[in-house]
Amino acid sequence: MAVVRSSSEEMGSLFVVSTPIGNLGDVTHRSIETLNSVSLIAAEDTRRTRILLNRYQINTPLSSYNSFNKIKKGKEFITRLKKGNNLALVSDAGTPGISDPHYYLVNAAIEEGCPIYSIPGPSALLAALTVSGLPMDRFIFEGFLPRKKGRTTTLENLSHEKRTIVLFESPNRIQKTLQDLYRFFGNRKIAIAREMTKLYEEVVRGNLKELSDQTRTWKGEITVVIAGSNEKKKDKITYSINPKEANRPIVGDTIGQGLG
Repeated sequence: MAVVRSSSEEMGSLFVVSTPIGNLGDVTHRSIETLNSVSLIAAEDTRRTRILLNRYQINTPLSSYNSFNKIKKGKEFITRLKKGNNLALVSDAGTPGISDPHYYLVNAAIEEGCPIYSIPGPSALLAALTVSGLPMDRFIFEGFLPRKKGRTTTLENLSHEKRTIVLFESPNRIQKTLQDLYRFFGNRKIAIAREMTKLYEEVVRGNLKELSDQTRTWKGEITVVIAGSNEKKKDKITYSINPKEANRPIVGDTIGQGLG
């Protein structure tokens, strides 16, 4: 039975559909059902999405939606939704909205009161975390680091982050990024997940020093998982509210504990 439904006879629904990050067998039954049922699929890369549609004999029309046409196409898609048409939103791979402009359309749909449904599935971010061997209970995702402007500031700020850090990186920039990470973070545990779920899937685990010293050619889509900082929190310096003791530093959050 089709999963596509609209909460209003006048307003169509937007379905945010996750797709495989490599292995086409990872697509969910619900995703296939949804892609089959909507009137149009808004895809970041129509060529890559077409491969998936052909595999599962899905004949729903495709329309491109990316960072270059998000304003123009976004208006067109909202018009369709307001006319009662159901739409699916997909990225080139994985979960839409991560390192792509899809949240613009979601926000526009929210403003127009369109029903929005998540069809969850594969994510390169979570796939890399699960095999990294690093803590997953608390983590921060930074996407791609700035190439030039703001890169130093970003790395300095991240160097104090205690949660596990996850980054995306391209194969031609990964070695420089590893060197920069070692320079700012010091020697920490790291896992590099490459070509996840694909034929040449690889997870390289080690530390920043040894991996930044390597001279190898990287290929494919890369997710980097880095251990958070284990630096101890410095004692907080506060001052007495007593005017007579205004210049007397007191260590800790509690004022006056036998520090005479």
